This record gives sequence, C-alpha cells and structure tokens, in this order.
Amino acid sequence: MMLSDVMEDYLKAIYQLQRDQDDRIKTSEIAAELDVTSPTVTSMLEKLEDRGLVDREKYRGVTLTAEGETVALEVVRHHRLLESYLTEHLDYDWSEVHAEADRLEHHISEAFERRVAAALDEPDVDPHGSPIPGADLEPPAEPDGDSVTEFERGDVVVVEEVADRDPEILSYLADHGVEPGVELEILEVAPFGMVTACAEDHDETVSLPEGVAHHVRVAPLPGLES
Repeated sequence: MMLSDVMEDYLKAIYQLQRDQDDRIKTSEIAAELDVTSPTVTSMLEKLEDRGLVDREKYRGVTLTAEGETVALEVVRHHRLLESYLTEHLDYDWSEVHAEADRLEHHISEAFERRVAAALDEPDVDPHGSPIPGADLEPPAEPDGDSVTEFERGDVVVVEEVADRDPEILSYLADHGVEPGVELEILEVAPFGMVTACAEDHDETVSLPEGVAHHVRVAPLPGLES
C-alpha cells in the first residue's frame, strides 16, 4: 500500500497518543500533536478511514485498525533505529536526532533498515529510552515508569525514557546528567510541579520545571519499591 509521508505521520501520531490512553483519540488531540487545524485532521482521517487504516466514530474519535497499527509500527521502528544510528555511529547529539529521523524515516528501504538494525546489534530502545518495535512489527512492551512528578521527596528512581521532541529540553537534561539508566534522588517536589533532584555521580542538583519534568519517565529503583 503506497501512502504519503503525511499519512504515515498521522498514523504514527495516533499510535503514540494511544500509548498513554486506552480510549479513542480525539481530533483535537491529533491536531495538537501535529500542530495542524482540526478541519485538516478531519479531512485526513476520512482518507485514512477509506483505506482501512483507522476506525472512526463521529464525535468519539479514532483508533488504528490492525493494518494501520502495522504501518505505524514500521514508521516508529524506522524512526527509532535512525535515532540510534545517528547517535552511535555519526556522532549526532541526542537533542539533534529526532528532527533528522523525522525527515529520513519515510524513505529508507527494508534492506537499509535491516543493515542499520544489524549494525546496532538489534537494540531494544533508542537513545531516549523509547522501545523500538522488532522486525516482526509487534507492539513493543512499553516502559512501566511514570512521570517524575508522580514521586515524592526521598524517592530514588531510575530514568527510563525522556520525550525526544524538544531539543532544548534534551540539551538541558543531558547537561544535568538526566538520561535513561541514570538514578535520581528526588530532593523536593513543589506544589506547582517543580521537581528538584540529584543525578548519581553528578555534583549539582537539577531543577525540573513542570513542563520539563513531564517529559521524564522514571521507575522506582529495583529493590526499593514500596
């Protein structure tokens, strides 16, 4: 099935929005995710429905069909493999790779994808901790963690994933040692959402405003779960 880059972007966006909720995805949510207008989304959803890629109910939103999910998983696999390859083999900073992968993900061949995966030794996650779908295009297991804002003073957690969309946020987190696999001790959680933490092997504390903290998923340090 030949699809435009824009169609694939919509399917990927719906897949990513479905990660955090079991309900149908609303037109307004897709519009916000892709920074387009709701009428533009409605028009595209009609085209995707005609191709059997989404299941749409008026006023209730959409879900991906099995075929739509397969397409989305393939695009996500391309994207996250490319992010990993750019970081590990071409010396890109992790704050740069999202936009580059967005441009390339629609245009690589399956042979190229296999070579990239082999060169990376079939990674499970990308540089930001997001799970990479396997070659079978089955949905990968999602991280169990929650936003760091859900934890309390004194908790020790492990960073599982950070959102890859905003280069400035990624640079800020990297400068303060907040990356997947790093332990954080929560020093303070302010009522307005500011989280103050200290990363292992890092001499200074880091303040995570609410808008930044929500981009960081963490899990309790193994052995310390309540």
